[in-house]
Amino acid sequence: MSHPHHKLSLRFSSILLIIIAIAVLLKILNLGSREFWYDEVLSLLLSTGQKIAYQPPQDLPVVLADYTALLSLPPQSSIHDILETLKNLLRGLAGGEPHPPLFFLAQHLWLHLFGNGEVATRSLGALLSVVAIGSAYGLGRCLLGQQGGLLFAALIGINPYYIFHSLNVRMYNSLVLWAILSAWALLQLIDTQKSELKRQRFFTHNTKLLWSLLLIGSVAAGLMTFYFFAYWLLALAALVLVLDRQRWWLAGGCLSAGVFLTIPWVLWGTRQQLHNADLQRFSTATGIVETGLRHLQDVVQTLGIHLVLGDWISSLPPVSATVAGGVAVLVLFACIISLWHQNQRRVLSIALVLGIFPLLLGLVVDIISGKFTISFGWGRSMIFILPGCLLLLTTWVERATGQWQRPTAAILLLLYLSTSIADLGTRHRRIFHQLADIIAQDSTTPTLVMMNSTAWGHVLRLAYYIPPTLPVMLLAQKSAQLAPALEKSLSSEPTQYQRILWLDSADPVWSPPSTDAERTQVQQVLDRQFQLDKTQQLVGTMKLDQFVAHLYQRSAPRA
Repeated sequence: MSHPHHKLSLRFSSILLIIIAIAVLLKILNLGSREFWYDEVLSLLLSTGQKIAYQPPQDLPVVLADYTALLSLPPQSSIHDILETLKNLLRGLAGGEPHPPLFFLAQHLWLHLFGNGEVATRSLGALLSVVAIGSAYGLGRCLLGQQGGLLFAALIGINPYYIFHSLNVRMYNSLVLWAILSAWALLQLIDTQKSELKRQRFFTHNTKLLWSLLLIGSVAAGLMTFYFFAYWLLALAALVLVLDRQRWWLAGGCLSAGVFLTIPWVLWGTRQQLHNADLQRFSTATGIVETGLRHLQDVVQTLGIHLVLGDWISSLPPVSATVAGGVAVLVLFACIISLWHQNQRRVLSIALVLGIFPLLLGLVVDIISGKFTISFGWGRSMIFILPGCLLLLTTWVERATGQWQRPTAAILLLLYLSTSIADLGTRHRRIFHQLADIIAQDSTTPTLVMMNSTAWGHVLRLAYYIPPTLPVMLLAQKSAQLAPALEKSLSSEPTQYQRILWLDSADPVWSPPSTDAERTQVQQVLDRQFQLDKTQQLVGTMKLDQFVAHLYQRSAPRA
């Protein structure tokens, strides 16, 4: 007869499996539920190998479809063409992109296989995130047993921040996979060595080889995906010293081998990237007190975004991340104290080294360099700390909550699941589809789209979502130059356009937003030949997606 506790355990494990299945289903259902955002379309441009062919908009209109062609793979009829495209991809990265090439090379291969649609391009990240969930189960089971592995995998799977990035055509999703795989491989390698010593014979040579290769490969992959993964590498090195100081040489050798594999790119690509680096995008320090508070705020906000808010931060004021981060810090501190009192020091040490130590390393580097990189991109530059932080929460639930274990786990899972579903199901992310619909209402009328932004994220999203078959020209200029450029265009071709769609961006990225005086100048130019048909507010989940769209039709000739 089955023991009641065993039945409860099986039931809870079944619930965790259902949560994991829901996490996978959410990813599949939402592959095409939202538009590419600014950075995603830039990833697409880089992955096609055509970044070096991109020319910024000038002061005369250009055919919008010319930009559309850059978002697909160029014609390739031979091996030479394929190799030339790969060479151009690497040149595009080395010429100014601040990231290593692995993500873009993988996405390039995916384009060959499935094309450049939203679902197709995002499916690679979704697939890697499913592998990450499976790897999280392996890591969690290694430390906490089967139920702990399932809980850890479930928390990873429905964490709001990770769900957002698993549906994002950027490299941050894969960093979580490389972090989990490398930590799992390292722990298994250390355990294998200890088993060998205890049994006074070889445990299994093939097993050791497998984990060694996995560790080497995941470390190299992480470093070739994102340079800040070096913080994670240092955390793994610290973990070796914490767990196996006397027999560190094998694990240390694997970490070194992973670094060694990246040397060819470092010597060729990284040197060029450093030469072209735009380090000014990381804000610099000012006064001592303000600097210290800002660094503390960066750490707190990063934890708040990773563990509580997820992509909701793109629509919330920064203070919300600070409040959420304060709650996260208190919860993590309570977990640490509780686990310490429960004498769970080995697994606590592992979770702290994997979750908190890389964050502290980043903080030290920021303080020394006078930069603020931890909070860059709402904390995504430190996304590899997410597994360690969630492992700490999982360990606390499994080892320190006693009879409240399952209710506590249920509350955590419910909070994450409801936050993620609300994010994916209620937040509007189809701005450029609306613009395409406006233009398609009269698909044969020549249209000029003019915009107060030259940022390629705005230009390329217009090109991606407005069908290239429509007769559309683009005039993109900074706010101060838009009225003169429009007047010049209308003077040289006074009857070319029957309508004009004026997009006034709230965040032009590369220049300040339009002032009232600049808007008035544009209106005065338009009023000479056109009349306002309608005005529409376009609002997405972030300021980058906020536009006011004015549709002007050519005025009837005066009698």
